[in-house]
Amino acid sequence: MKCKILIIDDEQYILDSLKDALEDEGYTVLTSLSGYEGIKIIETENPDVVLLDIWLKDIDGVEILKRVKSAYENLPIIMISGHGTIETAVQCTKLKAFDFIEKPLNLEKVLITIKNAIEFKKIKEENVYLKKSFLKDEIILGNSEPIKRLLEDIEKIAPTDSWVLITGENGTGKELVAKLIHKKSKRKDKPFIDVNCAAIPEELIESELFGHEKGSFTGATEQKKGKFDLANKGTLFLDEIGDMSLKTQAKILRILQEQKFERVGGTEVIEVDVRVIAATNKNLEEEIKKGNFREDLYYRLNVVPIYVPPLRERREDIPVLAKYFLNKFSYEKDGKNRFLSKEAINILQNYHWPGNVRELKNLMERIVILVEKEEITEYDILRYIRPQNGKINDFEKIIGGFSSLSEAVKFFEKVFIEKKIKEFNGNITKTAEAIGMTRRNLYRKIKNLGIEV
Repeated sequence: MKCKILIIDDEQYILDSLKDALEDEGYTVLTSLSGYEGIKIIETENPDVVLLDIWLKDIDGVEILKRVKSAYENLPIIMISGHGTIETAVQCTKLKAFDFIEKPLNLEKVLITIKNAIEFKKIKEENVYLKKSFLKDEIILGNSEPIKRLLEDIEKIAPTDSWVLITGENGTGKELVAKLIHKKSKRKDKPFIDVNCAAIPEELIESELFGHEKGSFTGATEQKKGKFDLANKGTLFLDEIGDMSLKTQAKILRILQEQKFERVGGTEVIEVDVRVIAATNKNLEEEIKKGNFREDLYYRLNVVPIYVPPLRERREDIPVLAKYFLNKFSYEKDGKNRFLSKEAINILQNYHWPGNVRELKNLMERIVILVEKEEITEYDILRYIRPQNGKINDFEKIIGGFSSLSEAVKFFEKVFIEKKIKEFNGNITKTAEAIGMTRRNLYRKIKNLGIEV
């Protein structure tokens, strides 16, 4: 969809010349000779950017700025004036005008400012959406094919009572998948009880899972319900099931088959109705071959398998995940509108992410804590992508994401050219001169590398 620009100015030749120039750049352009008419157009047409003259015949442009920003906070308004003063510019800035351009207008500056304003509006809208998302609930973000398949599987599996085995590397979000299955199931109003099988000592796991009676062992000063009991009518999530001992696996299998058990030290048989979702980062078929996991338990749990892909298999989702976490932690810390530069996003998309989504989440939290400025650059990413005492250097942090030399060269060319274009405020001629290329060759590179200018 074309971006819509509204120009409010009481000089017809300004409207005509700007309209022609902006339409040549592919924008849809609306114009108004009066301030009041311009306000009505904003209300009905919802433009992406407004160019607003300060001196109008019917109403002062600063007054329009006040009114519009009170109703449309995220709408970028670029003030233009042939009689501007420092005081007026400061006043407009305080009223949250996006920029202030003096007449006679420099077309190149106008185009660059409009482009920046559109990007600013996009970031602000993303911030609003992401804040609403994380304030509501945890969600699985992404539009890659692996994530689409995962979400489709969740929708199909959730309404049933079938048991599920979730597999995937550490940090991919297996627990989140389990919670979503429960949330979309018929048991959603009943308990969701999670058990980290790797974190409970073997001597205590029976008590944790089945509960115990008062006096059943030293320290058992009162009766305690186990996880199976607490999950009755709901969902029991057995995380890292592959780390259970064979002894505990045997007891789990019996309960899963019979749906009844006795508390430690007790004689009463307790019957439960529990849906079991298990998860592991291990290859259980390999663990069976090694003698570390019971085959009968595996087939009991693996009624419906779900695979959660690692981040390196869904790189196109990295920008939206990074922005989500950046906004989440910024909102919680100080409310700043932090955003990632294009170069920073390139670094993130080409890093190999051994810690998956959890590592990306931790990185964004670390950056929000340690970086005060709003724009997060590639240097911030490279500085904080691993703990400071790590021995890995900046280039080693990202080369793991490349499969060939040509892919790596293309990436670094893109980052370098984008940075230089930014340094020269989008001026292609000056950029070409600075990096020792002809303007024509630079345009060819920009097109081949998919760089937006």
